[in-house]
Amino acid sequence: MARDSSHDSLHMLHSGRYLKLVERNGWEFATRVHPTVVVLIGWTESDELLLVEQYREPVGARCIELPAGLVGDRPGDADEAARDAAARELEEETGYRAGQLVELMRCPTSAGMTDETAVFFRATGLERVSDGGGDSSEDITVHRVGRAEVHAWLIERVRSGQPVDPKIWFALYWSGVTQASD
Repeated sequence: MARDSSHDSLHMLHSGRYLKLVERNGWEFATRVHPTVVVLIGWTESDELLLVEQYREPVGARCIELPAGLVGDRPGDADEAARDAAARELEEETGYRAGQLVELMRCPTSAGMTDETAVFFRATGLERVSDGGGDSSEDITVHRVGRAEVHAWLIERVRSGQPVDPKIWFALYWSGVTQASD
């Protein structure tokens, strides 16, 4: 039976601006000021998956990822709903507005290391409203990759050494793209 440790004592080991290292019941893990992230799976009318590429300091490289972002991380938005954050992040990062956002699932991102939870949304009825590219603190390149090419495109990046977020394969599964990679 799973044990709910939410009532056990949390001991602060270190605190930064956005992250804290804590210990509970002998287990050290990271916790975030804003522990919920939205992740978007969006296919354009031309059957292209929307992906973003941006530099990620922890791995020291530009990574290929699904559009995503934190819930409630803007001043005055502490009570932001996940769906609102998803709409905001999709438009901000990719330049597309969704006609509909459907929540697919909520899950831990790395249950042994952090309390962060990802909320996956399927974005449909996409309309391009800007170039995207993120906010003033981001340098995001938007990629639109066709369904028939997406596996080969991703594998090419992996083979070249570019980090590719594994959540993309989750998106392909939820999108019915079943081609196995070689």
